[in-house]
Amino acid sequence: MHSYFDPPGDKAALEEGLVFTPKFDRDGLITVVAIGAERGEILMVAHMNAQSLARTLETGEAWYWSRSRQALWRKGETSGQLQRVVEMRTDCDQDALVIRVEVGGDGGCCHTGRHSCFYRVVKGAAGEPARLVMDA
Repeated sequence: MHSYFDPPGDKAALEEGLVFTPKFDRDGLITVVAIGAERGEILMVAHMNAQSLARTLETGEAWYWSRSRQALWRKGETSGQLQRVVEMRTDCDQDALVIRVEVGGDGGCCHTGRHSCFYRVVKGAAGEPARLVMDA
C-alpha cells in the first residue's frame, strides 16, 4: 500500500475512528462513485489505486486508475471535462468512496458524450428477459 495512508486498524478504529485508512481490494483498487455537486446525480463509477487517490487528495482533481489501460487517468485531461473534488466520503469499512465533483468543459462525464454514464434504465417483468430503456 502507498505510504500516504495509514494501515487499517481494528474494526472499531476503522468504523468509528477519524483516521482515513482506505481498504483497497486484492488488486489494489477502491471503488469510487462520482456524483455531480450541483444536481446530486450519479455521473460515473470508477476505481482508484493508492497513487491515484493520493494524487486526488493532493491536487483536488479526480484521478483514477484505468483498469483497461493499466495506467493513471486524470479525468478530463483530453476532453476538458476535469473533475474538481468538492467533497470525498468513505463508507463504514472504508472500502468504497463517494466524491462530489464539479465538472469542467461541457459538464459531461461519459465517454459517449452524455452527461452521466447512467443513461439507461433496466426494465423487466416476471418471466421476461430484462431490457434497457433510454432515460428520458
